[in-house]
Amino acid sequence: MSSIQEIKTILQHAAYEELPAYISAYQNDERSGVIKEVARAQKRLDQWKAELQRIEKMKTFEYQYWKDYDYVCGIDEVGRGPLAGPVMAAAVIFPKDVNLLYLNDSKQLSEKKREELYEEIKETAIAYAIGIADVTTIDDINILQADYVAMRQAISKLKVEPQILLNDAVTIPLVKQPQVPIIKGDTKSISIAAASILAKVERDRLMCIYDEMYPEYGFARNKGYGSAEHIEAIRKYGPCEIHRRSFIKNFV
Repeated sequence: MSSIQEIKTILQHAAYEELPAYISAYQNDERSGVIKEVARAQKRLDQWKAELQRIEKMKTFEYQYWKDYDYVCGIDEVGRGPLAGPVMAAAVIFPKDVNLLYLNDSKQLSEKKREELYEEIKETAIAYAIGIADVTTIDDINILQADYVAMRQAISKLKVEPQILLNDAVTIPLVKQPQVPIIKGDTKSISIAAASILAKVERDRLMCIYDEMYPEYGFARNKGYGSAEHIEAIRKYGPCEIHRRSFIKNFV
C-alpha cells in the first residue's frame, strides 16, 4: 500500500487529465490523510473543468467567425486613463486549435499571471503586434483618436493580414477589414483578452523604464495613473516629458 505522502505527491503532480483515474483509485482509502488529499485533488479537477467551460464560452465569437475566416484578429488597448505615458494597443490572431486557459481581461489577472500568459500568447498566436501612441499624439488629437492610431499601427504590423477584427467596444476608423465591436470584449473573446494582456504587460514594462528615468513620480507603482502619490509629485516637481498636458491641467 502506498504511503499517504506518496499519494499526496502523486495527486499534487498529476496532470489534470490524469486526475480522474487517480481519484478513483484512492477515493475508497479510509485514511484521513488520503481522504484530505483526494478532496483537494477533486477540487483542483473541478476548478479545471470550470475553466475549460469558461474558455469555451469565451471562444463563442471566434467560433462564429472561424467558419468563414482563417485570420480572426482581436484588438484591445490599455492606458486610456493615466496622466502620463503612452496609450498602447495589441492585435492577436490565434490558430483555430488554440487551447490557452485563464485568458481574461488583463485587469482581472495578477501581474504574475499576466506575465505567464504574455509568453504563452506569443508562443501560441499565429501573429501578434503592438501599437503605440505617445503623449504628444494624445495631446494633439485627443485620447480616443490616439487609441485608434495605436490600434491601426498594431494591425499594420501583423505578419499576416487579418480578415476580420474583433474589437473591445469600438469601431476603428480607416481600416478596411470588417469589424465586430463587442462590449466588454476582453471578458467575452479570447482574442481580445489576449490583446488586452499583451498591451498591458508591454505598457507596464515601459512605465517601469520611465520610473528609472523619472523616479520622483512613482511610475513603477502607479503606471502613470492618478494616484494620490502621483498627483502630489506633479504638484511638487511639475510635469515631466511623458505627462499628458491635456490630462493634468488641474494639477499644475
